[in-house]
Amino acid sequence: MAAKKEAGQAAPKQIREYDAETMQKIQTLAAALLEEINKGENLHIDIPVRGSSNVTFNEKTKKIELGDKFARRYLFNVAHARRFMQTLLVASYVKKDLLENNLTATLRDLYYAKKHTIPGTKEDTIDEQKESDLAIVDFEVALDTFRERLHLRAEPKGRIAGQMVVTDRVKDKVDTIDLSKMGSGGWAVPSIVEQVEFKEIDAEYVLVAEKNAIFDRLNEDAYWAKQKCLLMTTGGQAARGARRLLKRLSSELNLPIYCLTDADPYGWYIYSCMKYGSMALAHESDRLGSKDMKFLGMSISDIEHYDLRSVTIKAKDVDIKRAEEMKAYDWFKAPAWQREIDKFLDKKIKAEIQSLSSKNLQYISTTYLPEKIKSQDFLP
Repeated sequence: MAAKKEAGQAAPKQIREYDAETMQKIQTLAAALLEEINKGENLHIDIPVRGSSNVTFNEKTKKIELGDKFARRYLFNVAHARRFMQTLLVASYVKKDLLENNLTATLRDLYYAKKHTIPGTKEDTIDEQKESDLAIVDFEVALDTFRERLHLRAEPKGRIAGQMVVTDRVKDKVDTIDLSKMGSGGWAVPSIVEQVEFKEIDAEYVLVAEKNAIFDRLNEDAYWAKQKCLLMTTGGQAARGARRLLKRLSSELNLPIYCLTDADPYGWYIYSCMKYGSMALAHESDRLGSKDMKFLGMSISDIEHYDLRSVTIKAKDVDIKRAEEMKAYDWFKAPAWQREIDKFLDKKIKAEIQSLSSKNLQYISTTYLPEKIKSQDFLP
């Protein structure tokens, strides 16, 4: 396991270098469209298909990947014209408003900035934000880039604490942040983490919990200090910023990552998205998936081993349906996971992480986690 590190051994590219690459990609796309205009051709953009028919699981790389199918979207096509226009509105906003001014914006900012009535018509460029959100994804996959390099951010979600010092750059301002001195709330994980640099770290692993309440319990117990780890919460399904930060901690600092969720199909799926990527973001799996992550708990086996049967919850029909779907996913085909899902389907019970509090309030930090980690009692 990792000892104290002087982080940042490999010098990453500067943010402005990435911006120059993104700008070049936009200019290349614009030049191709201009050439079609000059030739009198129907303007088009090739956009990778993001449906399930073009998503596969790569057993070798342990990633959910986007295939090579693409759709050609034309300007002069009644079915395509509106989405084509919206994609170019996104391109204009990213280039002129964000990259050229070194600014970031939320998805909501873009929606309002580009929503207007087309002169001479009663037609709006964008009716609802979901339209501009889809156009953003079209644009990022068409450029073979990702949203954060377009300077677009979602609402931040996730918190982290531990013996680590980072710097966080906002334009020309650089803040140094000691994650061991962030109080009871921890450090809020930004939605864009490419500008974060790891300066010092004294941790042997990362423990990521699905629930804020578990983070608060473990933080109050000073678990990260006693067990020499970084402690993170995703607050439910992990946001892109949290998933990217985990990936960087794993790949750049070689820290093992252990995941803690409820013993139910939805908790297990949250884990799988952080590990393998997701079908909706298959084009982002390389930068968001932490393939070496291990599932620490909770499992149906934990319910038996820790005698939690009296504090379980009866599974609902929707839970059972979700488990049956997951059992068929290639990334849950490992025998250990098939056994756990079968146990769930057989017993039709689930358990929250907080059920460990039925033992005592600090049982999770004093007994459950140390025991599981010491015995390496993980699921793949």
